[in-house]
Amino acid sequence: MRAIAEFIMRGRMQATLVVAGCAALPLLYWLGAAAGCFVLLRRGWKDASSVLALGLLPALIWWLYADDPRSLLVLLGSWSLALVLRASESWNRVLLVSIAMGVVFSVVLGMAFGPQIEMLAQALIKVMPSLLGDVYQKLSVDEQAHFASLIAPVLTGLIAALLQIVSVLSLIVGRYWQALLYNPGGFGREFRAIRFPLLPAMLLLAFMLLGPNIGPQMAMLTPLCSVPLVFAGLALIHGLVAQKRLARFWLVGLYVTLLLFMQLIYPLLVVLAIVDSLIDFRGRSTPKDVDSANGEG
Repeated sequence: MRAIAEFIMRGRMQATLVVAGCAALPLLYWLGAAAGCFVLLRRGWKDASSVLALGLLPALIWWLYADDPRSLLVLLGSWSLALVLRASESWNRVLLVSIAMGVVFSVVLGMAFGPQIEMLAQALIKVMPSLLGDVYQKLSVDEQAHFASLIAPVLTGLIAALLQIVSVLSLIVGRYWQALLYNPGGFGREFRAIRFPLLPAMLLLAFMLLGPNIGPQMAMLTPLCSVPLVFAGLALIHGLVAQKRLARFWLVGLYVTLLLFMQLIYPLLVVLAIVDSLIDFRGRSTPKDVDSANGEG
């Protein structure tokens, strides 16, 4: 990872090569997004704009000729979050802004993949009686209709949340590279300090739970609002391990089980983040003088 970061910082041509080259590959666009975040965080918008503009060209080609906007969305999303982080140096703000970014993703995905998502939703509606059994049969006709109307927005929100997560992870990689070269250990301190105060955590929980009741399209907020809490939950575990209140084994086990049993561990991280906003397991609120990872003072 250090070798890639050093190569990117050698000059504009090298940075452009990594950003544009990775953006042109279907499975590596996240790496191009991370490289763009790195340049943007370190050099600022004025110096990075030409690199980012050339990096967008392959993503635009993928959208125009392959009808796939995901690469472009992740590039633009992660770079927008990088601007927020550079201006505020607040991961809480970045994660909250990512929700608005996820809403934009949902709108674009709905336009790009609307028919495919609707077909998948109809297929799920047909198998719902067998999947839910008696629970589904006990619902009234109106409740079943309302439940069916939520499936397509939730699916759209899930896909958008996945791109939202990839965008945040790309920013994390870019920030890690920045700290690795210019302020070793700075990113770890930043990430472990992520913790939402009680009010934002409760608002996120309210949108997750009440969104489907406000309207079918608002159901997409449930997965989108869960993303900041999941990252806060991960930061909590990392913080407890750094304080030696948990063994490193728990950190390894967390990521292994997250890959194998995401449907169980993901909501558990959300719950941990909400409880942490009440109790503060790390013993104190995030200090105001936490070192930033930019290495620029």
